[in-house]
Amino acid sequence: MTVTPDRPTPNAAADSENPTIIDRFVTANREYAVTFRDGGMDARPVRRIAVVACMDARLDLFAALGLELGDAHVIRNAGGVVTDDTIRSLTISQRALGTRSIALIHHTGCGLLGLTEDFRRELELEVGQRPQWAVEAFVDLDGDVRQSMQRVRTSPFLLHTDDVRGFVFDVHTGLLREIG
Repeated sequence: MTVTPDRPTPNAAADSENPTIIDRFVTANREYAVTFRDGGMDARPVRRIAVVACMDARLDLFAALGLELGDAHVIRNAGGVVTDDTIRSLTISQRALGTRSIALIHHTGCGLLGLTEDFRRELELEVGQRPQWAVEAFVDLDGDVRQSMQRVRTSPFLLHTDDVRGFVFDVHTGLLREIG
C-alpha cells in the first residue's frame, strides 16, 4: 500500500509568519552568500572519484567519507541503485570531468528494502499513468550492491571500471562495510 503524505494546497502562499521550508532555504542562502567567496574550483573533482549513494537524509556523505567541497561528484537517488540515469551521470563524470574511481554506497534501514513494483501499479491507479521508471526495490541489501557494481563494471559507456567498490553504510554505527 502506498503511503501518501498530506499534501498542502498547491497554490497556498506562505506568509511572513509561517514561512515554508523553501522560504527558509532562500533566507539561509542569502546569509550564506554574504560570506561566500568563489574559491576558483574547477568542476573536475580533486580526488577524481564519483560516489553513488542513497538519497536518505541520514547519510552525511561528506562527513562520513572525509570529503571536502570539490573533492568528489556525489550522485544520489532512492536506494543508491545504478540506473540508466546514474550511468549517464557517471559517464559525464568520467569522460568530461576526469573521474576514475567509483564508490557505491547503500545503507541499512533503506526505504527500498521490501518495497515492491506494486508501488508503480498503485501510482498508475492513483494518477492514471504508469511511471516509465522501475522502483528498483530489493530484499537483499548486499546483493543489490553487487548488482549495482556489476551494472557499472559492464557499462560500455564508462572508461574506468577497474576501481569500483561497493559498501553498506550502517545508519546506527556510521561504519561502512565493504561488499565483495
